[in-house]
Amino acid sequence: MVAAISSQPEQPKKIVDEVSGWLRVYEDGSVDRTWTGPPQALPLMEPVPPYSTPQEGITLHDLPGNPNLRLYLPEVPSGHLLPVFLHFQGGGFCISHHSWLMYHQFYARLARTVQAAVVSVELPLAPEHRLPAAVDAGVAALHRLRTVARSPADDSASQILSDKVDFSRVFLIGDSSGGNLVHVVAAKALEETDEFWAPVELAGGIPLHPGFVRSTRSKSELELKADSVFFTLDMLDKFLALGLPLGATKDHPYTCPMGEMAPPLEKVRLPPFLVGVAELDLIRDTNLEYCEAMKKAGKEVEVVISRGVSHSFYLNKFAVDMDPTTGERTQELIIAIKNFVELH
Repeated sequence: MVAAISSQPEQPKKIVDEVSGWLRVYEDGSVDRTWTGPPQALPLMEPVPPYSTPQEGITLHDLPGNPNLRLYLPEVPSGHLLPVFLHFQGGGFCISHHSWLMYHQFYARLARTVQAAVVSVELPLAPEHRLPAAVDAGVAALHRLRTVARSPADDSASQILSDKVDFSRVFLIGDSSGGNLVHVVAAKALEETDEFWAPVELAGGIPLHPGFVRSTRSKSELELKADSVFFTLDMLDKFLALGLPLGATKDHPYTCPMGEMAPPLEKVRLPPFLVGVAELDLIRDTNLEYCEAMKKAGKEVEVVISRGVSHSFYLNKFAVDMDPTTGERTQELIIAIKNFVELH
């Protein structure tokens, strides 16, 4: 007679950290990023598959490599070389993916309007990959562009990009925490000589609502009210605690490049910048502080302030399509970016 083997029910894993709606960190180190917030937000997080047949004048290509890239390519006459946006998605260094609809709906439109190639970088996510992992991925993406520019190989990136883009006009662009990467990646890349990167040249940086903060709350953080599940002070605090290097505070140079812990901006080599600021953004005041610090340091900085809207408003396709104010401000932002690129 065989003795019955009793089985204990599997115990649920213990959550040790959580960002409401967005992610749960378990005691074994695993992370669950299943969205548990309002279901109406889910469509914005749906991945958009690549397509080689033009849709509204754009084709979309995934370029595997180190790092993986996603290319938005507008239809242009043969021989016409496009400027390049190298894009870093937001998400507090902890969530989101560059294939999501929220990015596609804006960056396909930007590529079409500006007539530029958008090369979006797949970023490693914290807490599994804390900073500087995302910074390293951004710099590695620049290396990929340089390799394609210098010696095209028999790979998808070279086949598509080598004769279609102007590698001397690369603009870094990023949303929210991706805006932090614009500053940090540009500064790190330009520690090297122009000859090191040639023929790639950084023509400009475009941080859109960058996640620049201090350990102490700014006036806008204290007085403005969060109007979206996509950005709250609780999210900001928890994402940065999970994303910054262990032991770092929000005064770290990655999140406070205008602060006392950061290298003096006067000594940091940077290209011209266009900084997007939203009037109702919780971190508006530290965004403006950054802009003023950059100007004081002698940097070329243009600021576009979007009135009556909040953090990363242009990524919310529903609001862009249905709310007249959001739609107008999104078009204004795109035109400001277009004008900046044409000047540089």
